[in-house]
Amino acid sequence: MLQIYNTLSRTKEPFKPAQAGQVRMYVCGMTVYDFCHLGHARMLVSFDIVQRWLRASGLAVDYVRNITDIDDKIIRRAVETGRRIGEVTEFYIAAMHADEQALGVESPDREPRATQYVGDMLDIIGKLEQNGLAYQADDGDVNYAVRGFAGYGKLSGKTLDDLRAGERVAVGSAKRDPLDFVLWKSAKADEPADTKWESPYGLGRPGWHIECSAMSKSLLGLPLDIHGGGPDLKFPHHENEIAQTEGAFGGTLANIWMHCGPLMVDSDKMSKSLGNFRTIRQTVAQGDPATSEATYRVNPREAEMVRFFIVRNHYRSPQNYTPDNLVDAQNALDRLYQALQNVPADSQGIDWNEPQAQAFKAAMDDDFNSSGAIAALFELASEANRGKSARSAGQLKALASLLGLLQQDPATYFQSPTRYSAASIEQGQRASLEADAIQSLIDARAAAKAARNFAEADRIRAELRDAGIELDDKPGGLTQWRRA
Repeated sequence: MLQIYNTLSRTKEPFKPAQAGQVRMYVCGMTVYDFCHLGHARMLVSFDIVQRWLRASGLAVDYVRNITDIDDKIIRRAVETGRRIGEVTEFYIAAMHADEQALGVESPDREPRATQYVGDMLDIIGKLEQNGLAYQADDGDVNYAVRGFAGYGKLSGKTLDDLRAGERVAVGSAKRDPLDFVLWKSAKADEPADTKWESPYGLGRPGWHIECSAMSKSLLGLPLDIHGGGPDLKFPHHENEIAQTEGAFGGTLANIWMHCGPLMVDSDKMSKSLGNFRTIRQTVAQGDPATSEATYRVNPREAEMVRFFIVRNHYRSPQNYTPDNLVDAQNALDRLYQALQNVPADSQGIDWNEPQAQAFKAAMDDDFNSSGAIAALFELASEANRGKSARSAGQLKALASLLGLLQQDPATYFQSPTRYSAASIEQGQRASLEADAIQSLIDARAAAKAARNFAEADRIRAELRDAGIELDDKPGGLTQWRRA
């Protein structure tokens, strides 16, 4: 039976949806004011794996992942660039979708935008006001009265006494308590007109936290089976969501809370101020992607490596992004593809009675332990290589599909260059050979072998190897090539 670690209870629990066979899953998505970075990639891939396994387990999943399309950062970007809010958000939504496609992330079933639910947010704020949990301050903002909600801190483990003004909570002189957070922001005269909505509290816009309470309740109802997000959302965002939703409606917001682990860069948190900030497109694009374009040409080998790099770690564990770790991930993924190139896979599908399939399932049922599932894939690759077993190769490919891996044609995969291999790093700035030039050298080598000029054939092989090209001679005179 599937077990999921619940951040709220701090333990693994058997997963029992509120409605048998149906899963209502809400994940906090992107604030669309900039390109997605590798920390976002981890969140996107992690919850993509979750929804894939839930579906593979026979459950009907309604997966909602929201878009924050009104926010202080979006407003600043619009003002800085002289664009309307909608222009900014549409551009970065398209860019986000390009990144998702590059990483093989399946689209959620529904992708609501905050600006579509302002009325629902105001309804919740009204209920909170009626329940004595919201008040309008002298500056016009409507704030949540944190000390009025008895359960505040149950997700993060923080107590009110532990919290201090300024610790992830903005301090405003108009607040009754420095721990209170904003539900509705009163409009400022110098803010763009397209950032203001009419409300019972005057012109303004919603605070960040209230949007997810409105969208999750409106689209999925209560309680959610799973609510997820990145590690930095546990407090205050998710804590505030609980306070808002349960303070307005009673009951429980979500039965299971899931948070993926952080992505570090050389053991430090990714940050623009540290100079270690890296976007998805910088990591997997062919060439240098234009910042003026939402879409870009993807290097499919590198993009799948980034997905593999994320999937081979348990979603809750910290993960360290370093050049060496990417090279290791590329090398490991190459080994799996090499098995599929050596032994073409059959197409019989998954045999769940087979030992490695059972090991794969046991790992995934243990809190989506994709690292254990990857170990089962390597066992199958070894079996395929040892016994030239098309069945093992077929199992390998079919099981990997549940993780969004190993679905490229191996020959095509290996003919894509990669910056993340030892060979490419050794080559440095040397230009890699184009496919036509490689094939010409292979043809010349074949002609040399036919003329029994084996010294020339060996010289050509060595020339290609120096250029990072490995040759695999197959029966019947066929030679396949791959970029190391």
